[in-house]
Amino acid sequence: MLQAIGLTSARHRGLPPAVDDLTFEAGSGSVTALLGPPGSGKTSALRLMLEIAPGRGVTYFRGRPLHRVAHPAREVGVLLGDVPGHPARTVRGQLRMLCAAAGVPATRADDVLDAVGLVGLGDQRIGTLSLGMDRRLALASALLADPHTLILDEPAEGLGAREADWLHGMLRSHADRGGTVLYTTQDPKEAARSAGHVVTIDSGRLVADQEAADFSRTRLRPRVAVRSPHAARLAAIVSREARAARRSVEVVTEASSSRLSVYGSSCAEIGDTAFRHGLPVHQLADEVGDTGPASRPRDNGLPGDGLRDNNFPGDAPPGDALLDNGLPGDGSGAAADARPATGDGAVAAASRRPAGGAAQAAVPAGAQLPPRIRRRPARGPLRPVRYELRRLFGVRTTTLIVAVTLVASAAVSVALARNGRAPLPNVLVAWPSLLPLPPAALGAGLLGALSFGDEFRYPALAAGRGTVPRRLGLLLAKLAVSAGVALSLGLIVVLVSAESLRLVYGGDLLQVPSNVMSLAVSWSGLTVGCAWAGLLAAGIFRVTAAGVAAVLAVPVLMVPLIEAVPKAPTARSVSGLPGRLRELTWLQWPHEADRWVLALVRVVAHPVGTALTLSLSVLVCAYLFTSLRGRVRW
Repeated sequence: MLQAIGLTSARHRGLPPAVDDLTFEAGSGSVTALLGPPGSGKTSALRLMLEIAPGRGVTYFRGRPLHRVAHPAREVGVLLGDVPGHPARTVRGQLRMLCAAAGVPATRADDVLDAVGLVGLGDQRIGTLSLGMDRRLALASALLADPHTLILDEPAEGLGAREADWLHGMLRSHADRGGTVLYTTQDPKEAARSAGHVVTIDSGRLVADQEAADFSRTRLRPRVAVRSPHAARLAAIVSREARAARRSVEVVTEASSSRLSVYGSSCAEIGDTAFRHGLPVHQLADEVGDTGPASRPRDNGLPGDGLRDNNFPGDAPPGDALLDNGLPGDGSGAAADARPATGDGAVAAASRRPAGGAAQAAVPAGAQLPPRIRRRPARGPLRPVRYELRRLFGVRTTTLIVAVTLVASAAVSVALARNGRAPLPNVLVAWPSLLPLPPAALGAGLLGALSFGDEFRYPALAAGRGTVPRRLGLLLAKLAVSAGVALSLGLIVVLVSAESLRLVYGGDLLQVPSNVMSLAVSWSGLTVGCAWAGLLAAGIFRVTAAGVAAVLAVPVLMVPLIEAVPKAPTARSVSGLPGRLRELTWLQWPHEADRWVLALVRVVAHPVGTALTLSLSVLVCAYLFTSLRGRVRW
């Protein structure tokens, strides 16, 4: 069961809130439609329920707010917008990556593919899917952790009748198994056809809270759609004859003056009237019209869109105007269910509403102001390392970057060794003086930038909470995986370069230098530092280009600044630093580790090492600052 109480979104620049004191209930075992025109606050209400938008109110999922649910993905399945994911990733790879995020076995991906009818498209790329298949994949993502509640925003938008029927059949099946389903729509006929409970909102406020049968009786009415070049004359004749015969007939003329909507009559009667008066008729059809929300009455003389089924201003005067005109309808039920609820009266009215309305037990006695929504960042994946590995190697971009880096490094190494003037370490890592960074460092930085850049460009984790999480667990996983990839890439580059030199020039060129340990630490620090710089910058600015720019800024901007600092005439030695650190920390590490400490100090003291250390320090502080700020949501 889902209980939303007092949902009110935050005001922006003095504008009225998109959602204003909204209270309703979606029961277990039924499908609930949140109906409203575009801009009525449906999506904002869903974001308030999921605690990813600022505001007030509380939403209980089986008695608990979402921030108190241990595993949100297993309680709520979310579909906001289109299916998220890299277009080059396969359907099965996308779901297996989300399995790692939700903490469920990877075999669950095949189960949901079979459930949504995509079992034969598991190896197809996401970018090649049609709209219908894309919505099936989005539903599979929402069902991945077998949640009790499904929250979907316009799930059938743009789908054909066949695909929409299939989708609503899946939602009804989930409800029949005891689950809760809440979806938004702007089509009243779709809500009446596929939902058992309809909650109507307009301008962020509750308009009606009804069962589907009551909604259809009070909101949808049969009508005759007429198109004629003499629509105004035909409307006057039909109204005059209805008054003469004392019949309850209402005629609504559109602004175009060529179409009519006639309530309380039939095609035969309208056709006979037009024939008797010699008026041509171009269209004559029976339809079901939407009377519009009862809280938005209008005068009979105003023109309305009588043929568009989704016209919310109304095709006929709603509410009490229907009773004044003598039209059939449930006056008491319509007036009770369609009366707008605002302020504290909304909570009071909700508590008086019978079953099917908003929750009365969850409203504390004497409550004047709903509690502020505790806007928390989305929880990171339960197994972030596995998720990051599947994200990294699930597309061909990673393999392509690694292959280009190896080929470029081998070519540069062979070219550097040709003149015989470059030092052997520079030859092995393929770093000529003309390049700001070696290909391996650039490749590691690009992979690190893509680690967060793809999260924002193709937010795969949006299927869980609608946002990309900046949780500490996910950040540490990305740092660990990017460091491992950078170290592996650096080692493979050295091995490939050495093998290329041996193949081209023979083995006499290759000799192990005496300071191999210091060189190994320097090379590892350079590749890992570039990977982390790209990752952090992309996480701060949310684009891959920012990560690449941060990597290039180290040699282009930071190193010249470090070298421009005037040096002291005399230098002090740090040879005794390991011993002093041992005395300060009371840690007794092996004396062989002193060489690693000194090598690390020499790396940091190098202009490139100093520039990279400063850049990483600034990026870490900026990342923490933007993550902890209340206005920045992940």
